[in-house]
Amino acid sequence: MGNGGPGMPDAERDRIIFKTGLTGILANLLLSAFKAAVGMLSHSIAVVLDAVNNLSDALSSVITIVGTKLAGRRPDREHPLGHGRIEYLSAMIVSGLVLYAGIASLVESVKKIIRPEKPDYTYLSLVIIAAAVLVKIVLGRYVSSQGKKANSASLSAAGADALFDAVLSASVLASAVVFMLSGVSLEAYVGAVISVFIIRSGVRMMAGTLNEILGKRADKETTARIMEILTEDKAVRGAYDLILYNYGPSKNYASVHLELPDTMTVREVDKLTRKLEGRVYRETGVIMAGVGLYSYDTGNDEAARIRNDVRERVLAYDWALQFHGFSLDIEDKEMAFDVVMSFDIRPDEGLRILYEEMRRVYPDYRIAISPDVDVSVTD
Repeated sequence: MGNGGPGMPDAERDRIIFKTGLTGILANLLLSAFKAAVGMLSHSIAVVLDAVNNLSDALSSVITIVGTKLAGRRPDREHPLGHGRIEYLSAMIVSGLVLYAGIASLVESVKKIIRPEKPDYTYLSLVIIAAAVLVKIVLGRYVSSQGKKANSASLSAAGADALFDAVLSASVLASAVVFMLSGVSLEAYVGAVISVFIIRSGVRMMAGTLNEILGKRADKETTARIMEILTEDKAVRGAYDLILYNYGPSKNYASVHLELPDTMTVREVDKLTRKLEGRVYRETGVIMAGVGLYSYDTGNDEAARIRNDVRERVLAYDWALQFHGFSLDIEDKEMAFDVVMSFDIRPDEGLRILYEEMRRVYPDYRIAISPDVDVSVTD
């Protein structure tokens, strides 16, 4: 199965990323060369730093392409779920380079503020900088659209960065015009501002990549759609404990528990889960790797009454988000259920409260309560 999302094979996704990345590399190298020449000839630290920024963008595109190629390697014995997470490591390297470039640029700008050096612009240099602004706008829109098409976080980030670079280059152009009209040099200060924004961009990129590596909450729309698909069948009373496992961009696996009537045969359950797994993948691109089962009693009114009573008591607490997996043995006096707790309460504290409540109401029962983490509750 491809990791480019529903409807896009791996090869097509890799082709888009390679083509877009190569376009970005060539454009940024040309921009960097022209800006560096203009900056050195005009003694403009702001233009030189803008050229360095373009050079770092080109290097970022190289790393993105290499990371995508490595991430697209086939699964092997040591990595049975593939190498998709390499893209996150390459994104971390890119963010580190951007952060380093920003810090180095800030140091140079501060030096120029302490020891200023007047620039010497020509009309040709202004034309080159203005052309660079237009190129960055076109490049940013193109890369962003391709990133969305290929579901590539790296390309989307590069596109947004290119559009922001256009704003920075426009500020350099504005400072050059101000100097030519008034003789006031804002070069070093503009360079410092550019450096701060580059550092900010690097920090944000690094934070986003760290979230992917650590494991963040699944997209709400995706989890809601999966739950909707799973519960549309009339046999499914509820779907619980949905957890998504990410192994690279658009390569998601999931596990879930379904609550089904105790009258269903194994054959019927097998047919149902296969149908649901196929539909979830076709509509969301998520592979259902595991489906666990809860059964509910269809022929015991007393069990239904107790279940409803316990559910009402548990969900009376604001921090109890979901109640499921209820199991009751009236003869042996055994009761068990799961509770999804919010992060507003410690699990041990929540369990203590619930055990006290249940033992007070049902003193004759042996009770087992399993706390679940609020991973993807959508209601």
